[in-house]
Amino acid sequence: MSTLSVIIGNPKPRSRTRLIAEALAARIAERTGAELLPTVDLVDHADELFAWPAPHVDAWSAQLRDSDYAIIATPTYKASYTGLLKAFLDRYPAGGLQGVTAIPLFTTASDEHALAVEFTLRPLLVELGASVPTRGVAFSTPRFDRRDELLDAWVAAEGGLLRPAEARLQVHA
Repeated sequence: MSTLSVIIGNPKPRSRTRLIAEALAARIAERTGAELLPTVDLVDHADELFAWPAPHVDAWSAQLRDSDYAIIATPTYKASYTGLLKAFLDRYPAGGLQGVTAIPLFTTASDEHALAVEFTLRPLLVELGASVPTRGVAFSTPRFDRRDELLDAWVAAEGGLLRPAEARLQVHA
């Protein structure tokens, strides 16, 4: 069975970024048949991100590296992703996420920041070896009350690019 990880890089605990990412994860799991793994909310473990060794962080890194799918979510900070997320992703070497299909997700204050997900997080994930076949999700938080409608629209438009587990296995066989 394939697996899906959710990594949250928001410095606010229990954030809207997490709610959006987990709602999208549920939709992707339903579409692909992937098993949802426990969400990693980096803010809950920020003090460990710069520790070496860090067994908990190493376990989360392995979870992401071994996942078939991953949602990497962050709010937009200074037109990019958060330092919290960067600190976590810096633990991987180039190509360290080979075999992971990643969906970058940004929560933004306005549509003016929508391209940040494509110009900042997508290139980092590709550098780390992840496949990023879909448009990134740029979710404008003023539209939070319409989240189901907006996430369903994203899945309708982009979900066809995410192969169900059976199709992925046939390609790799």
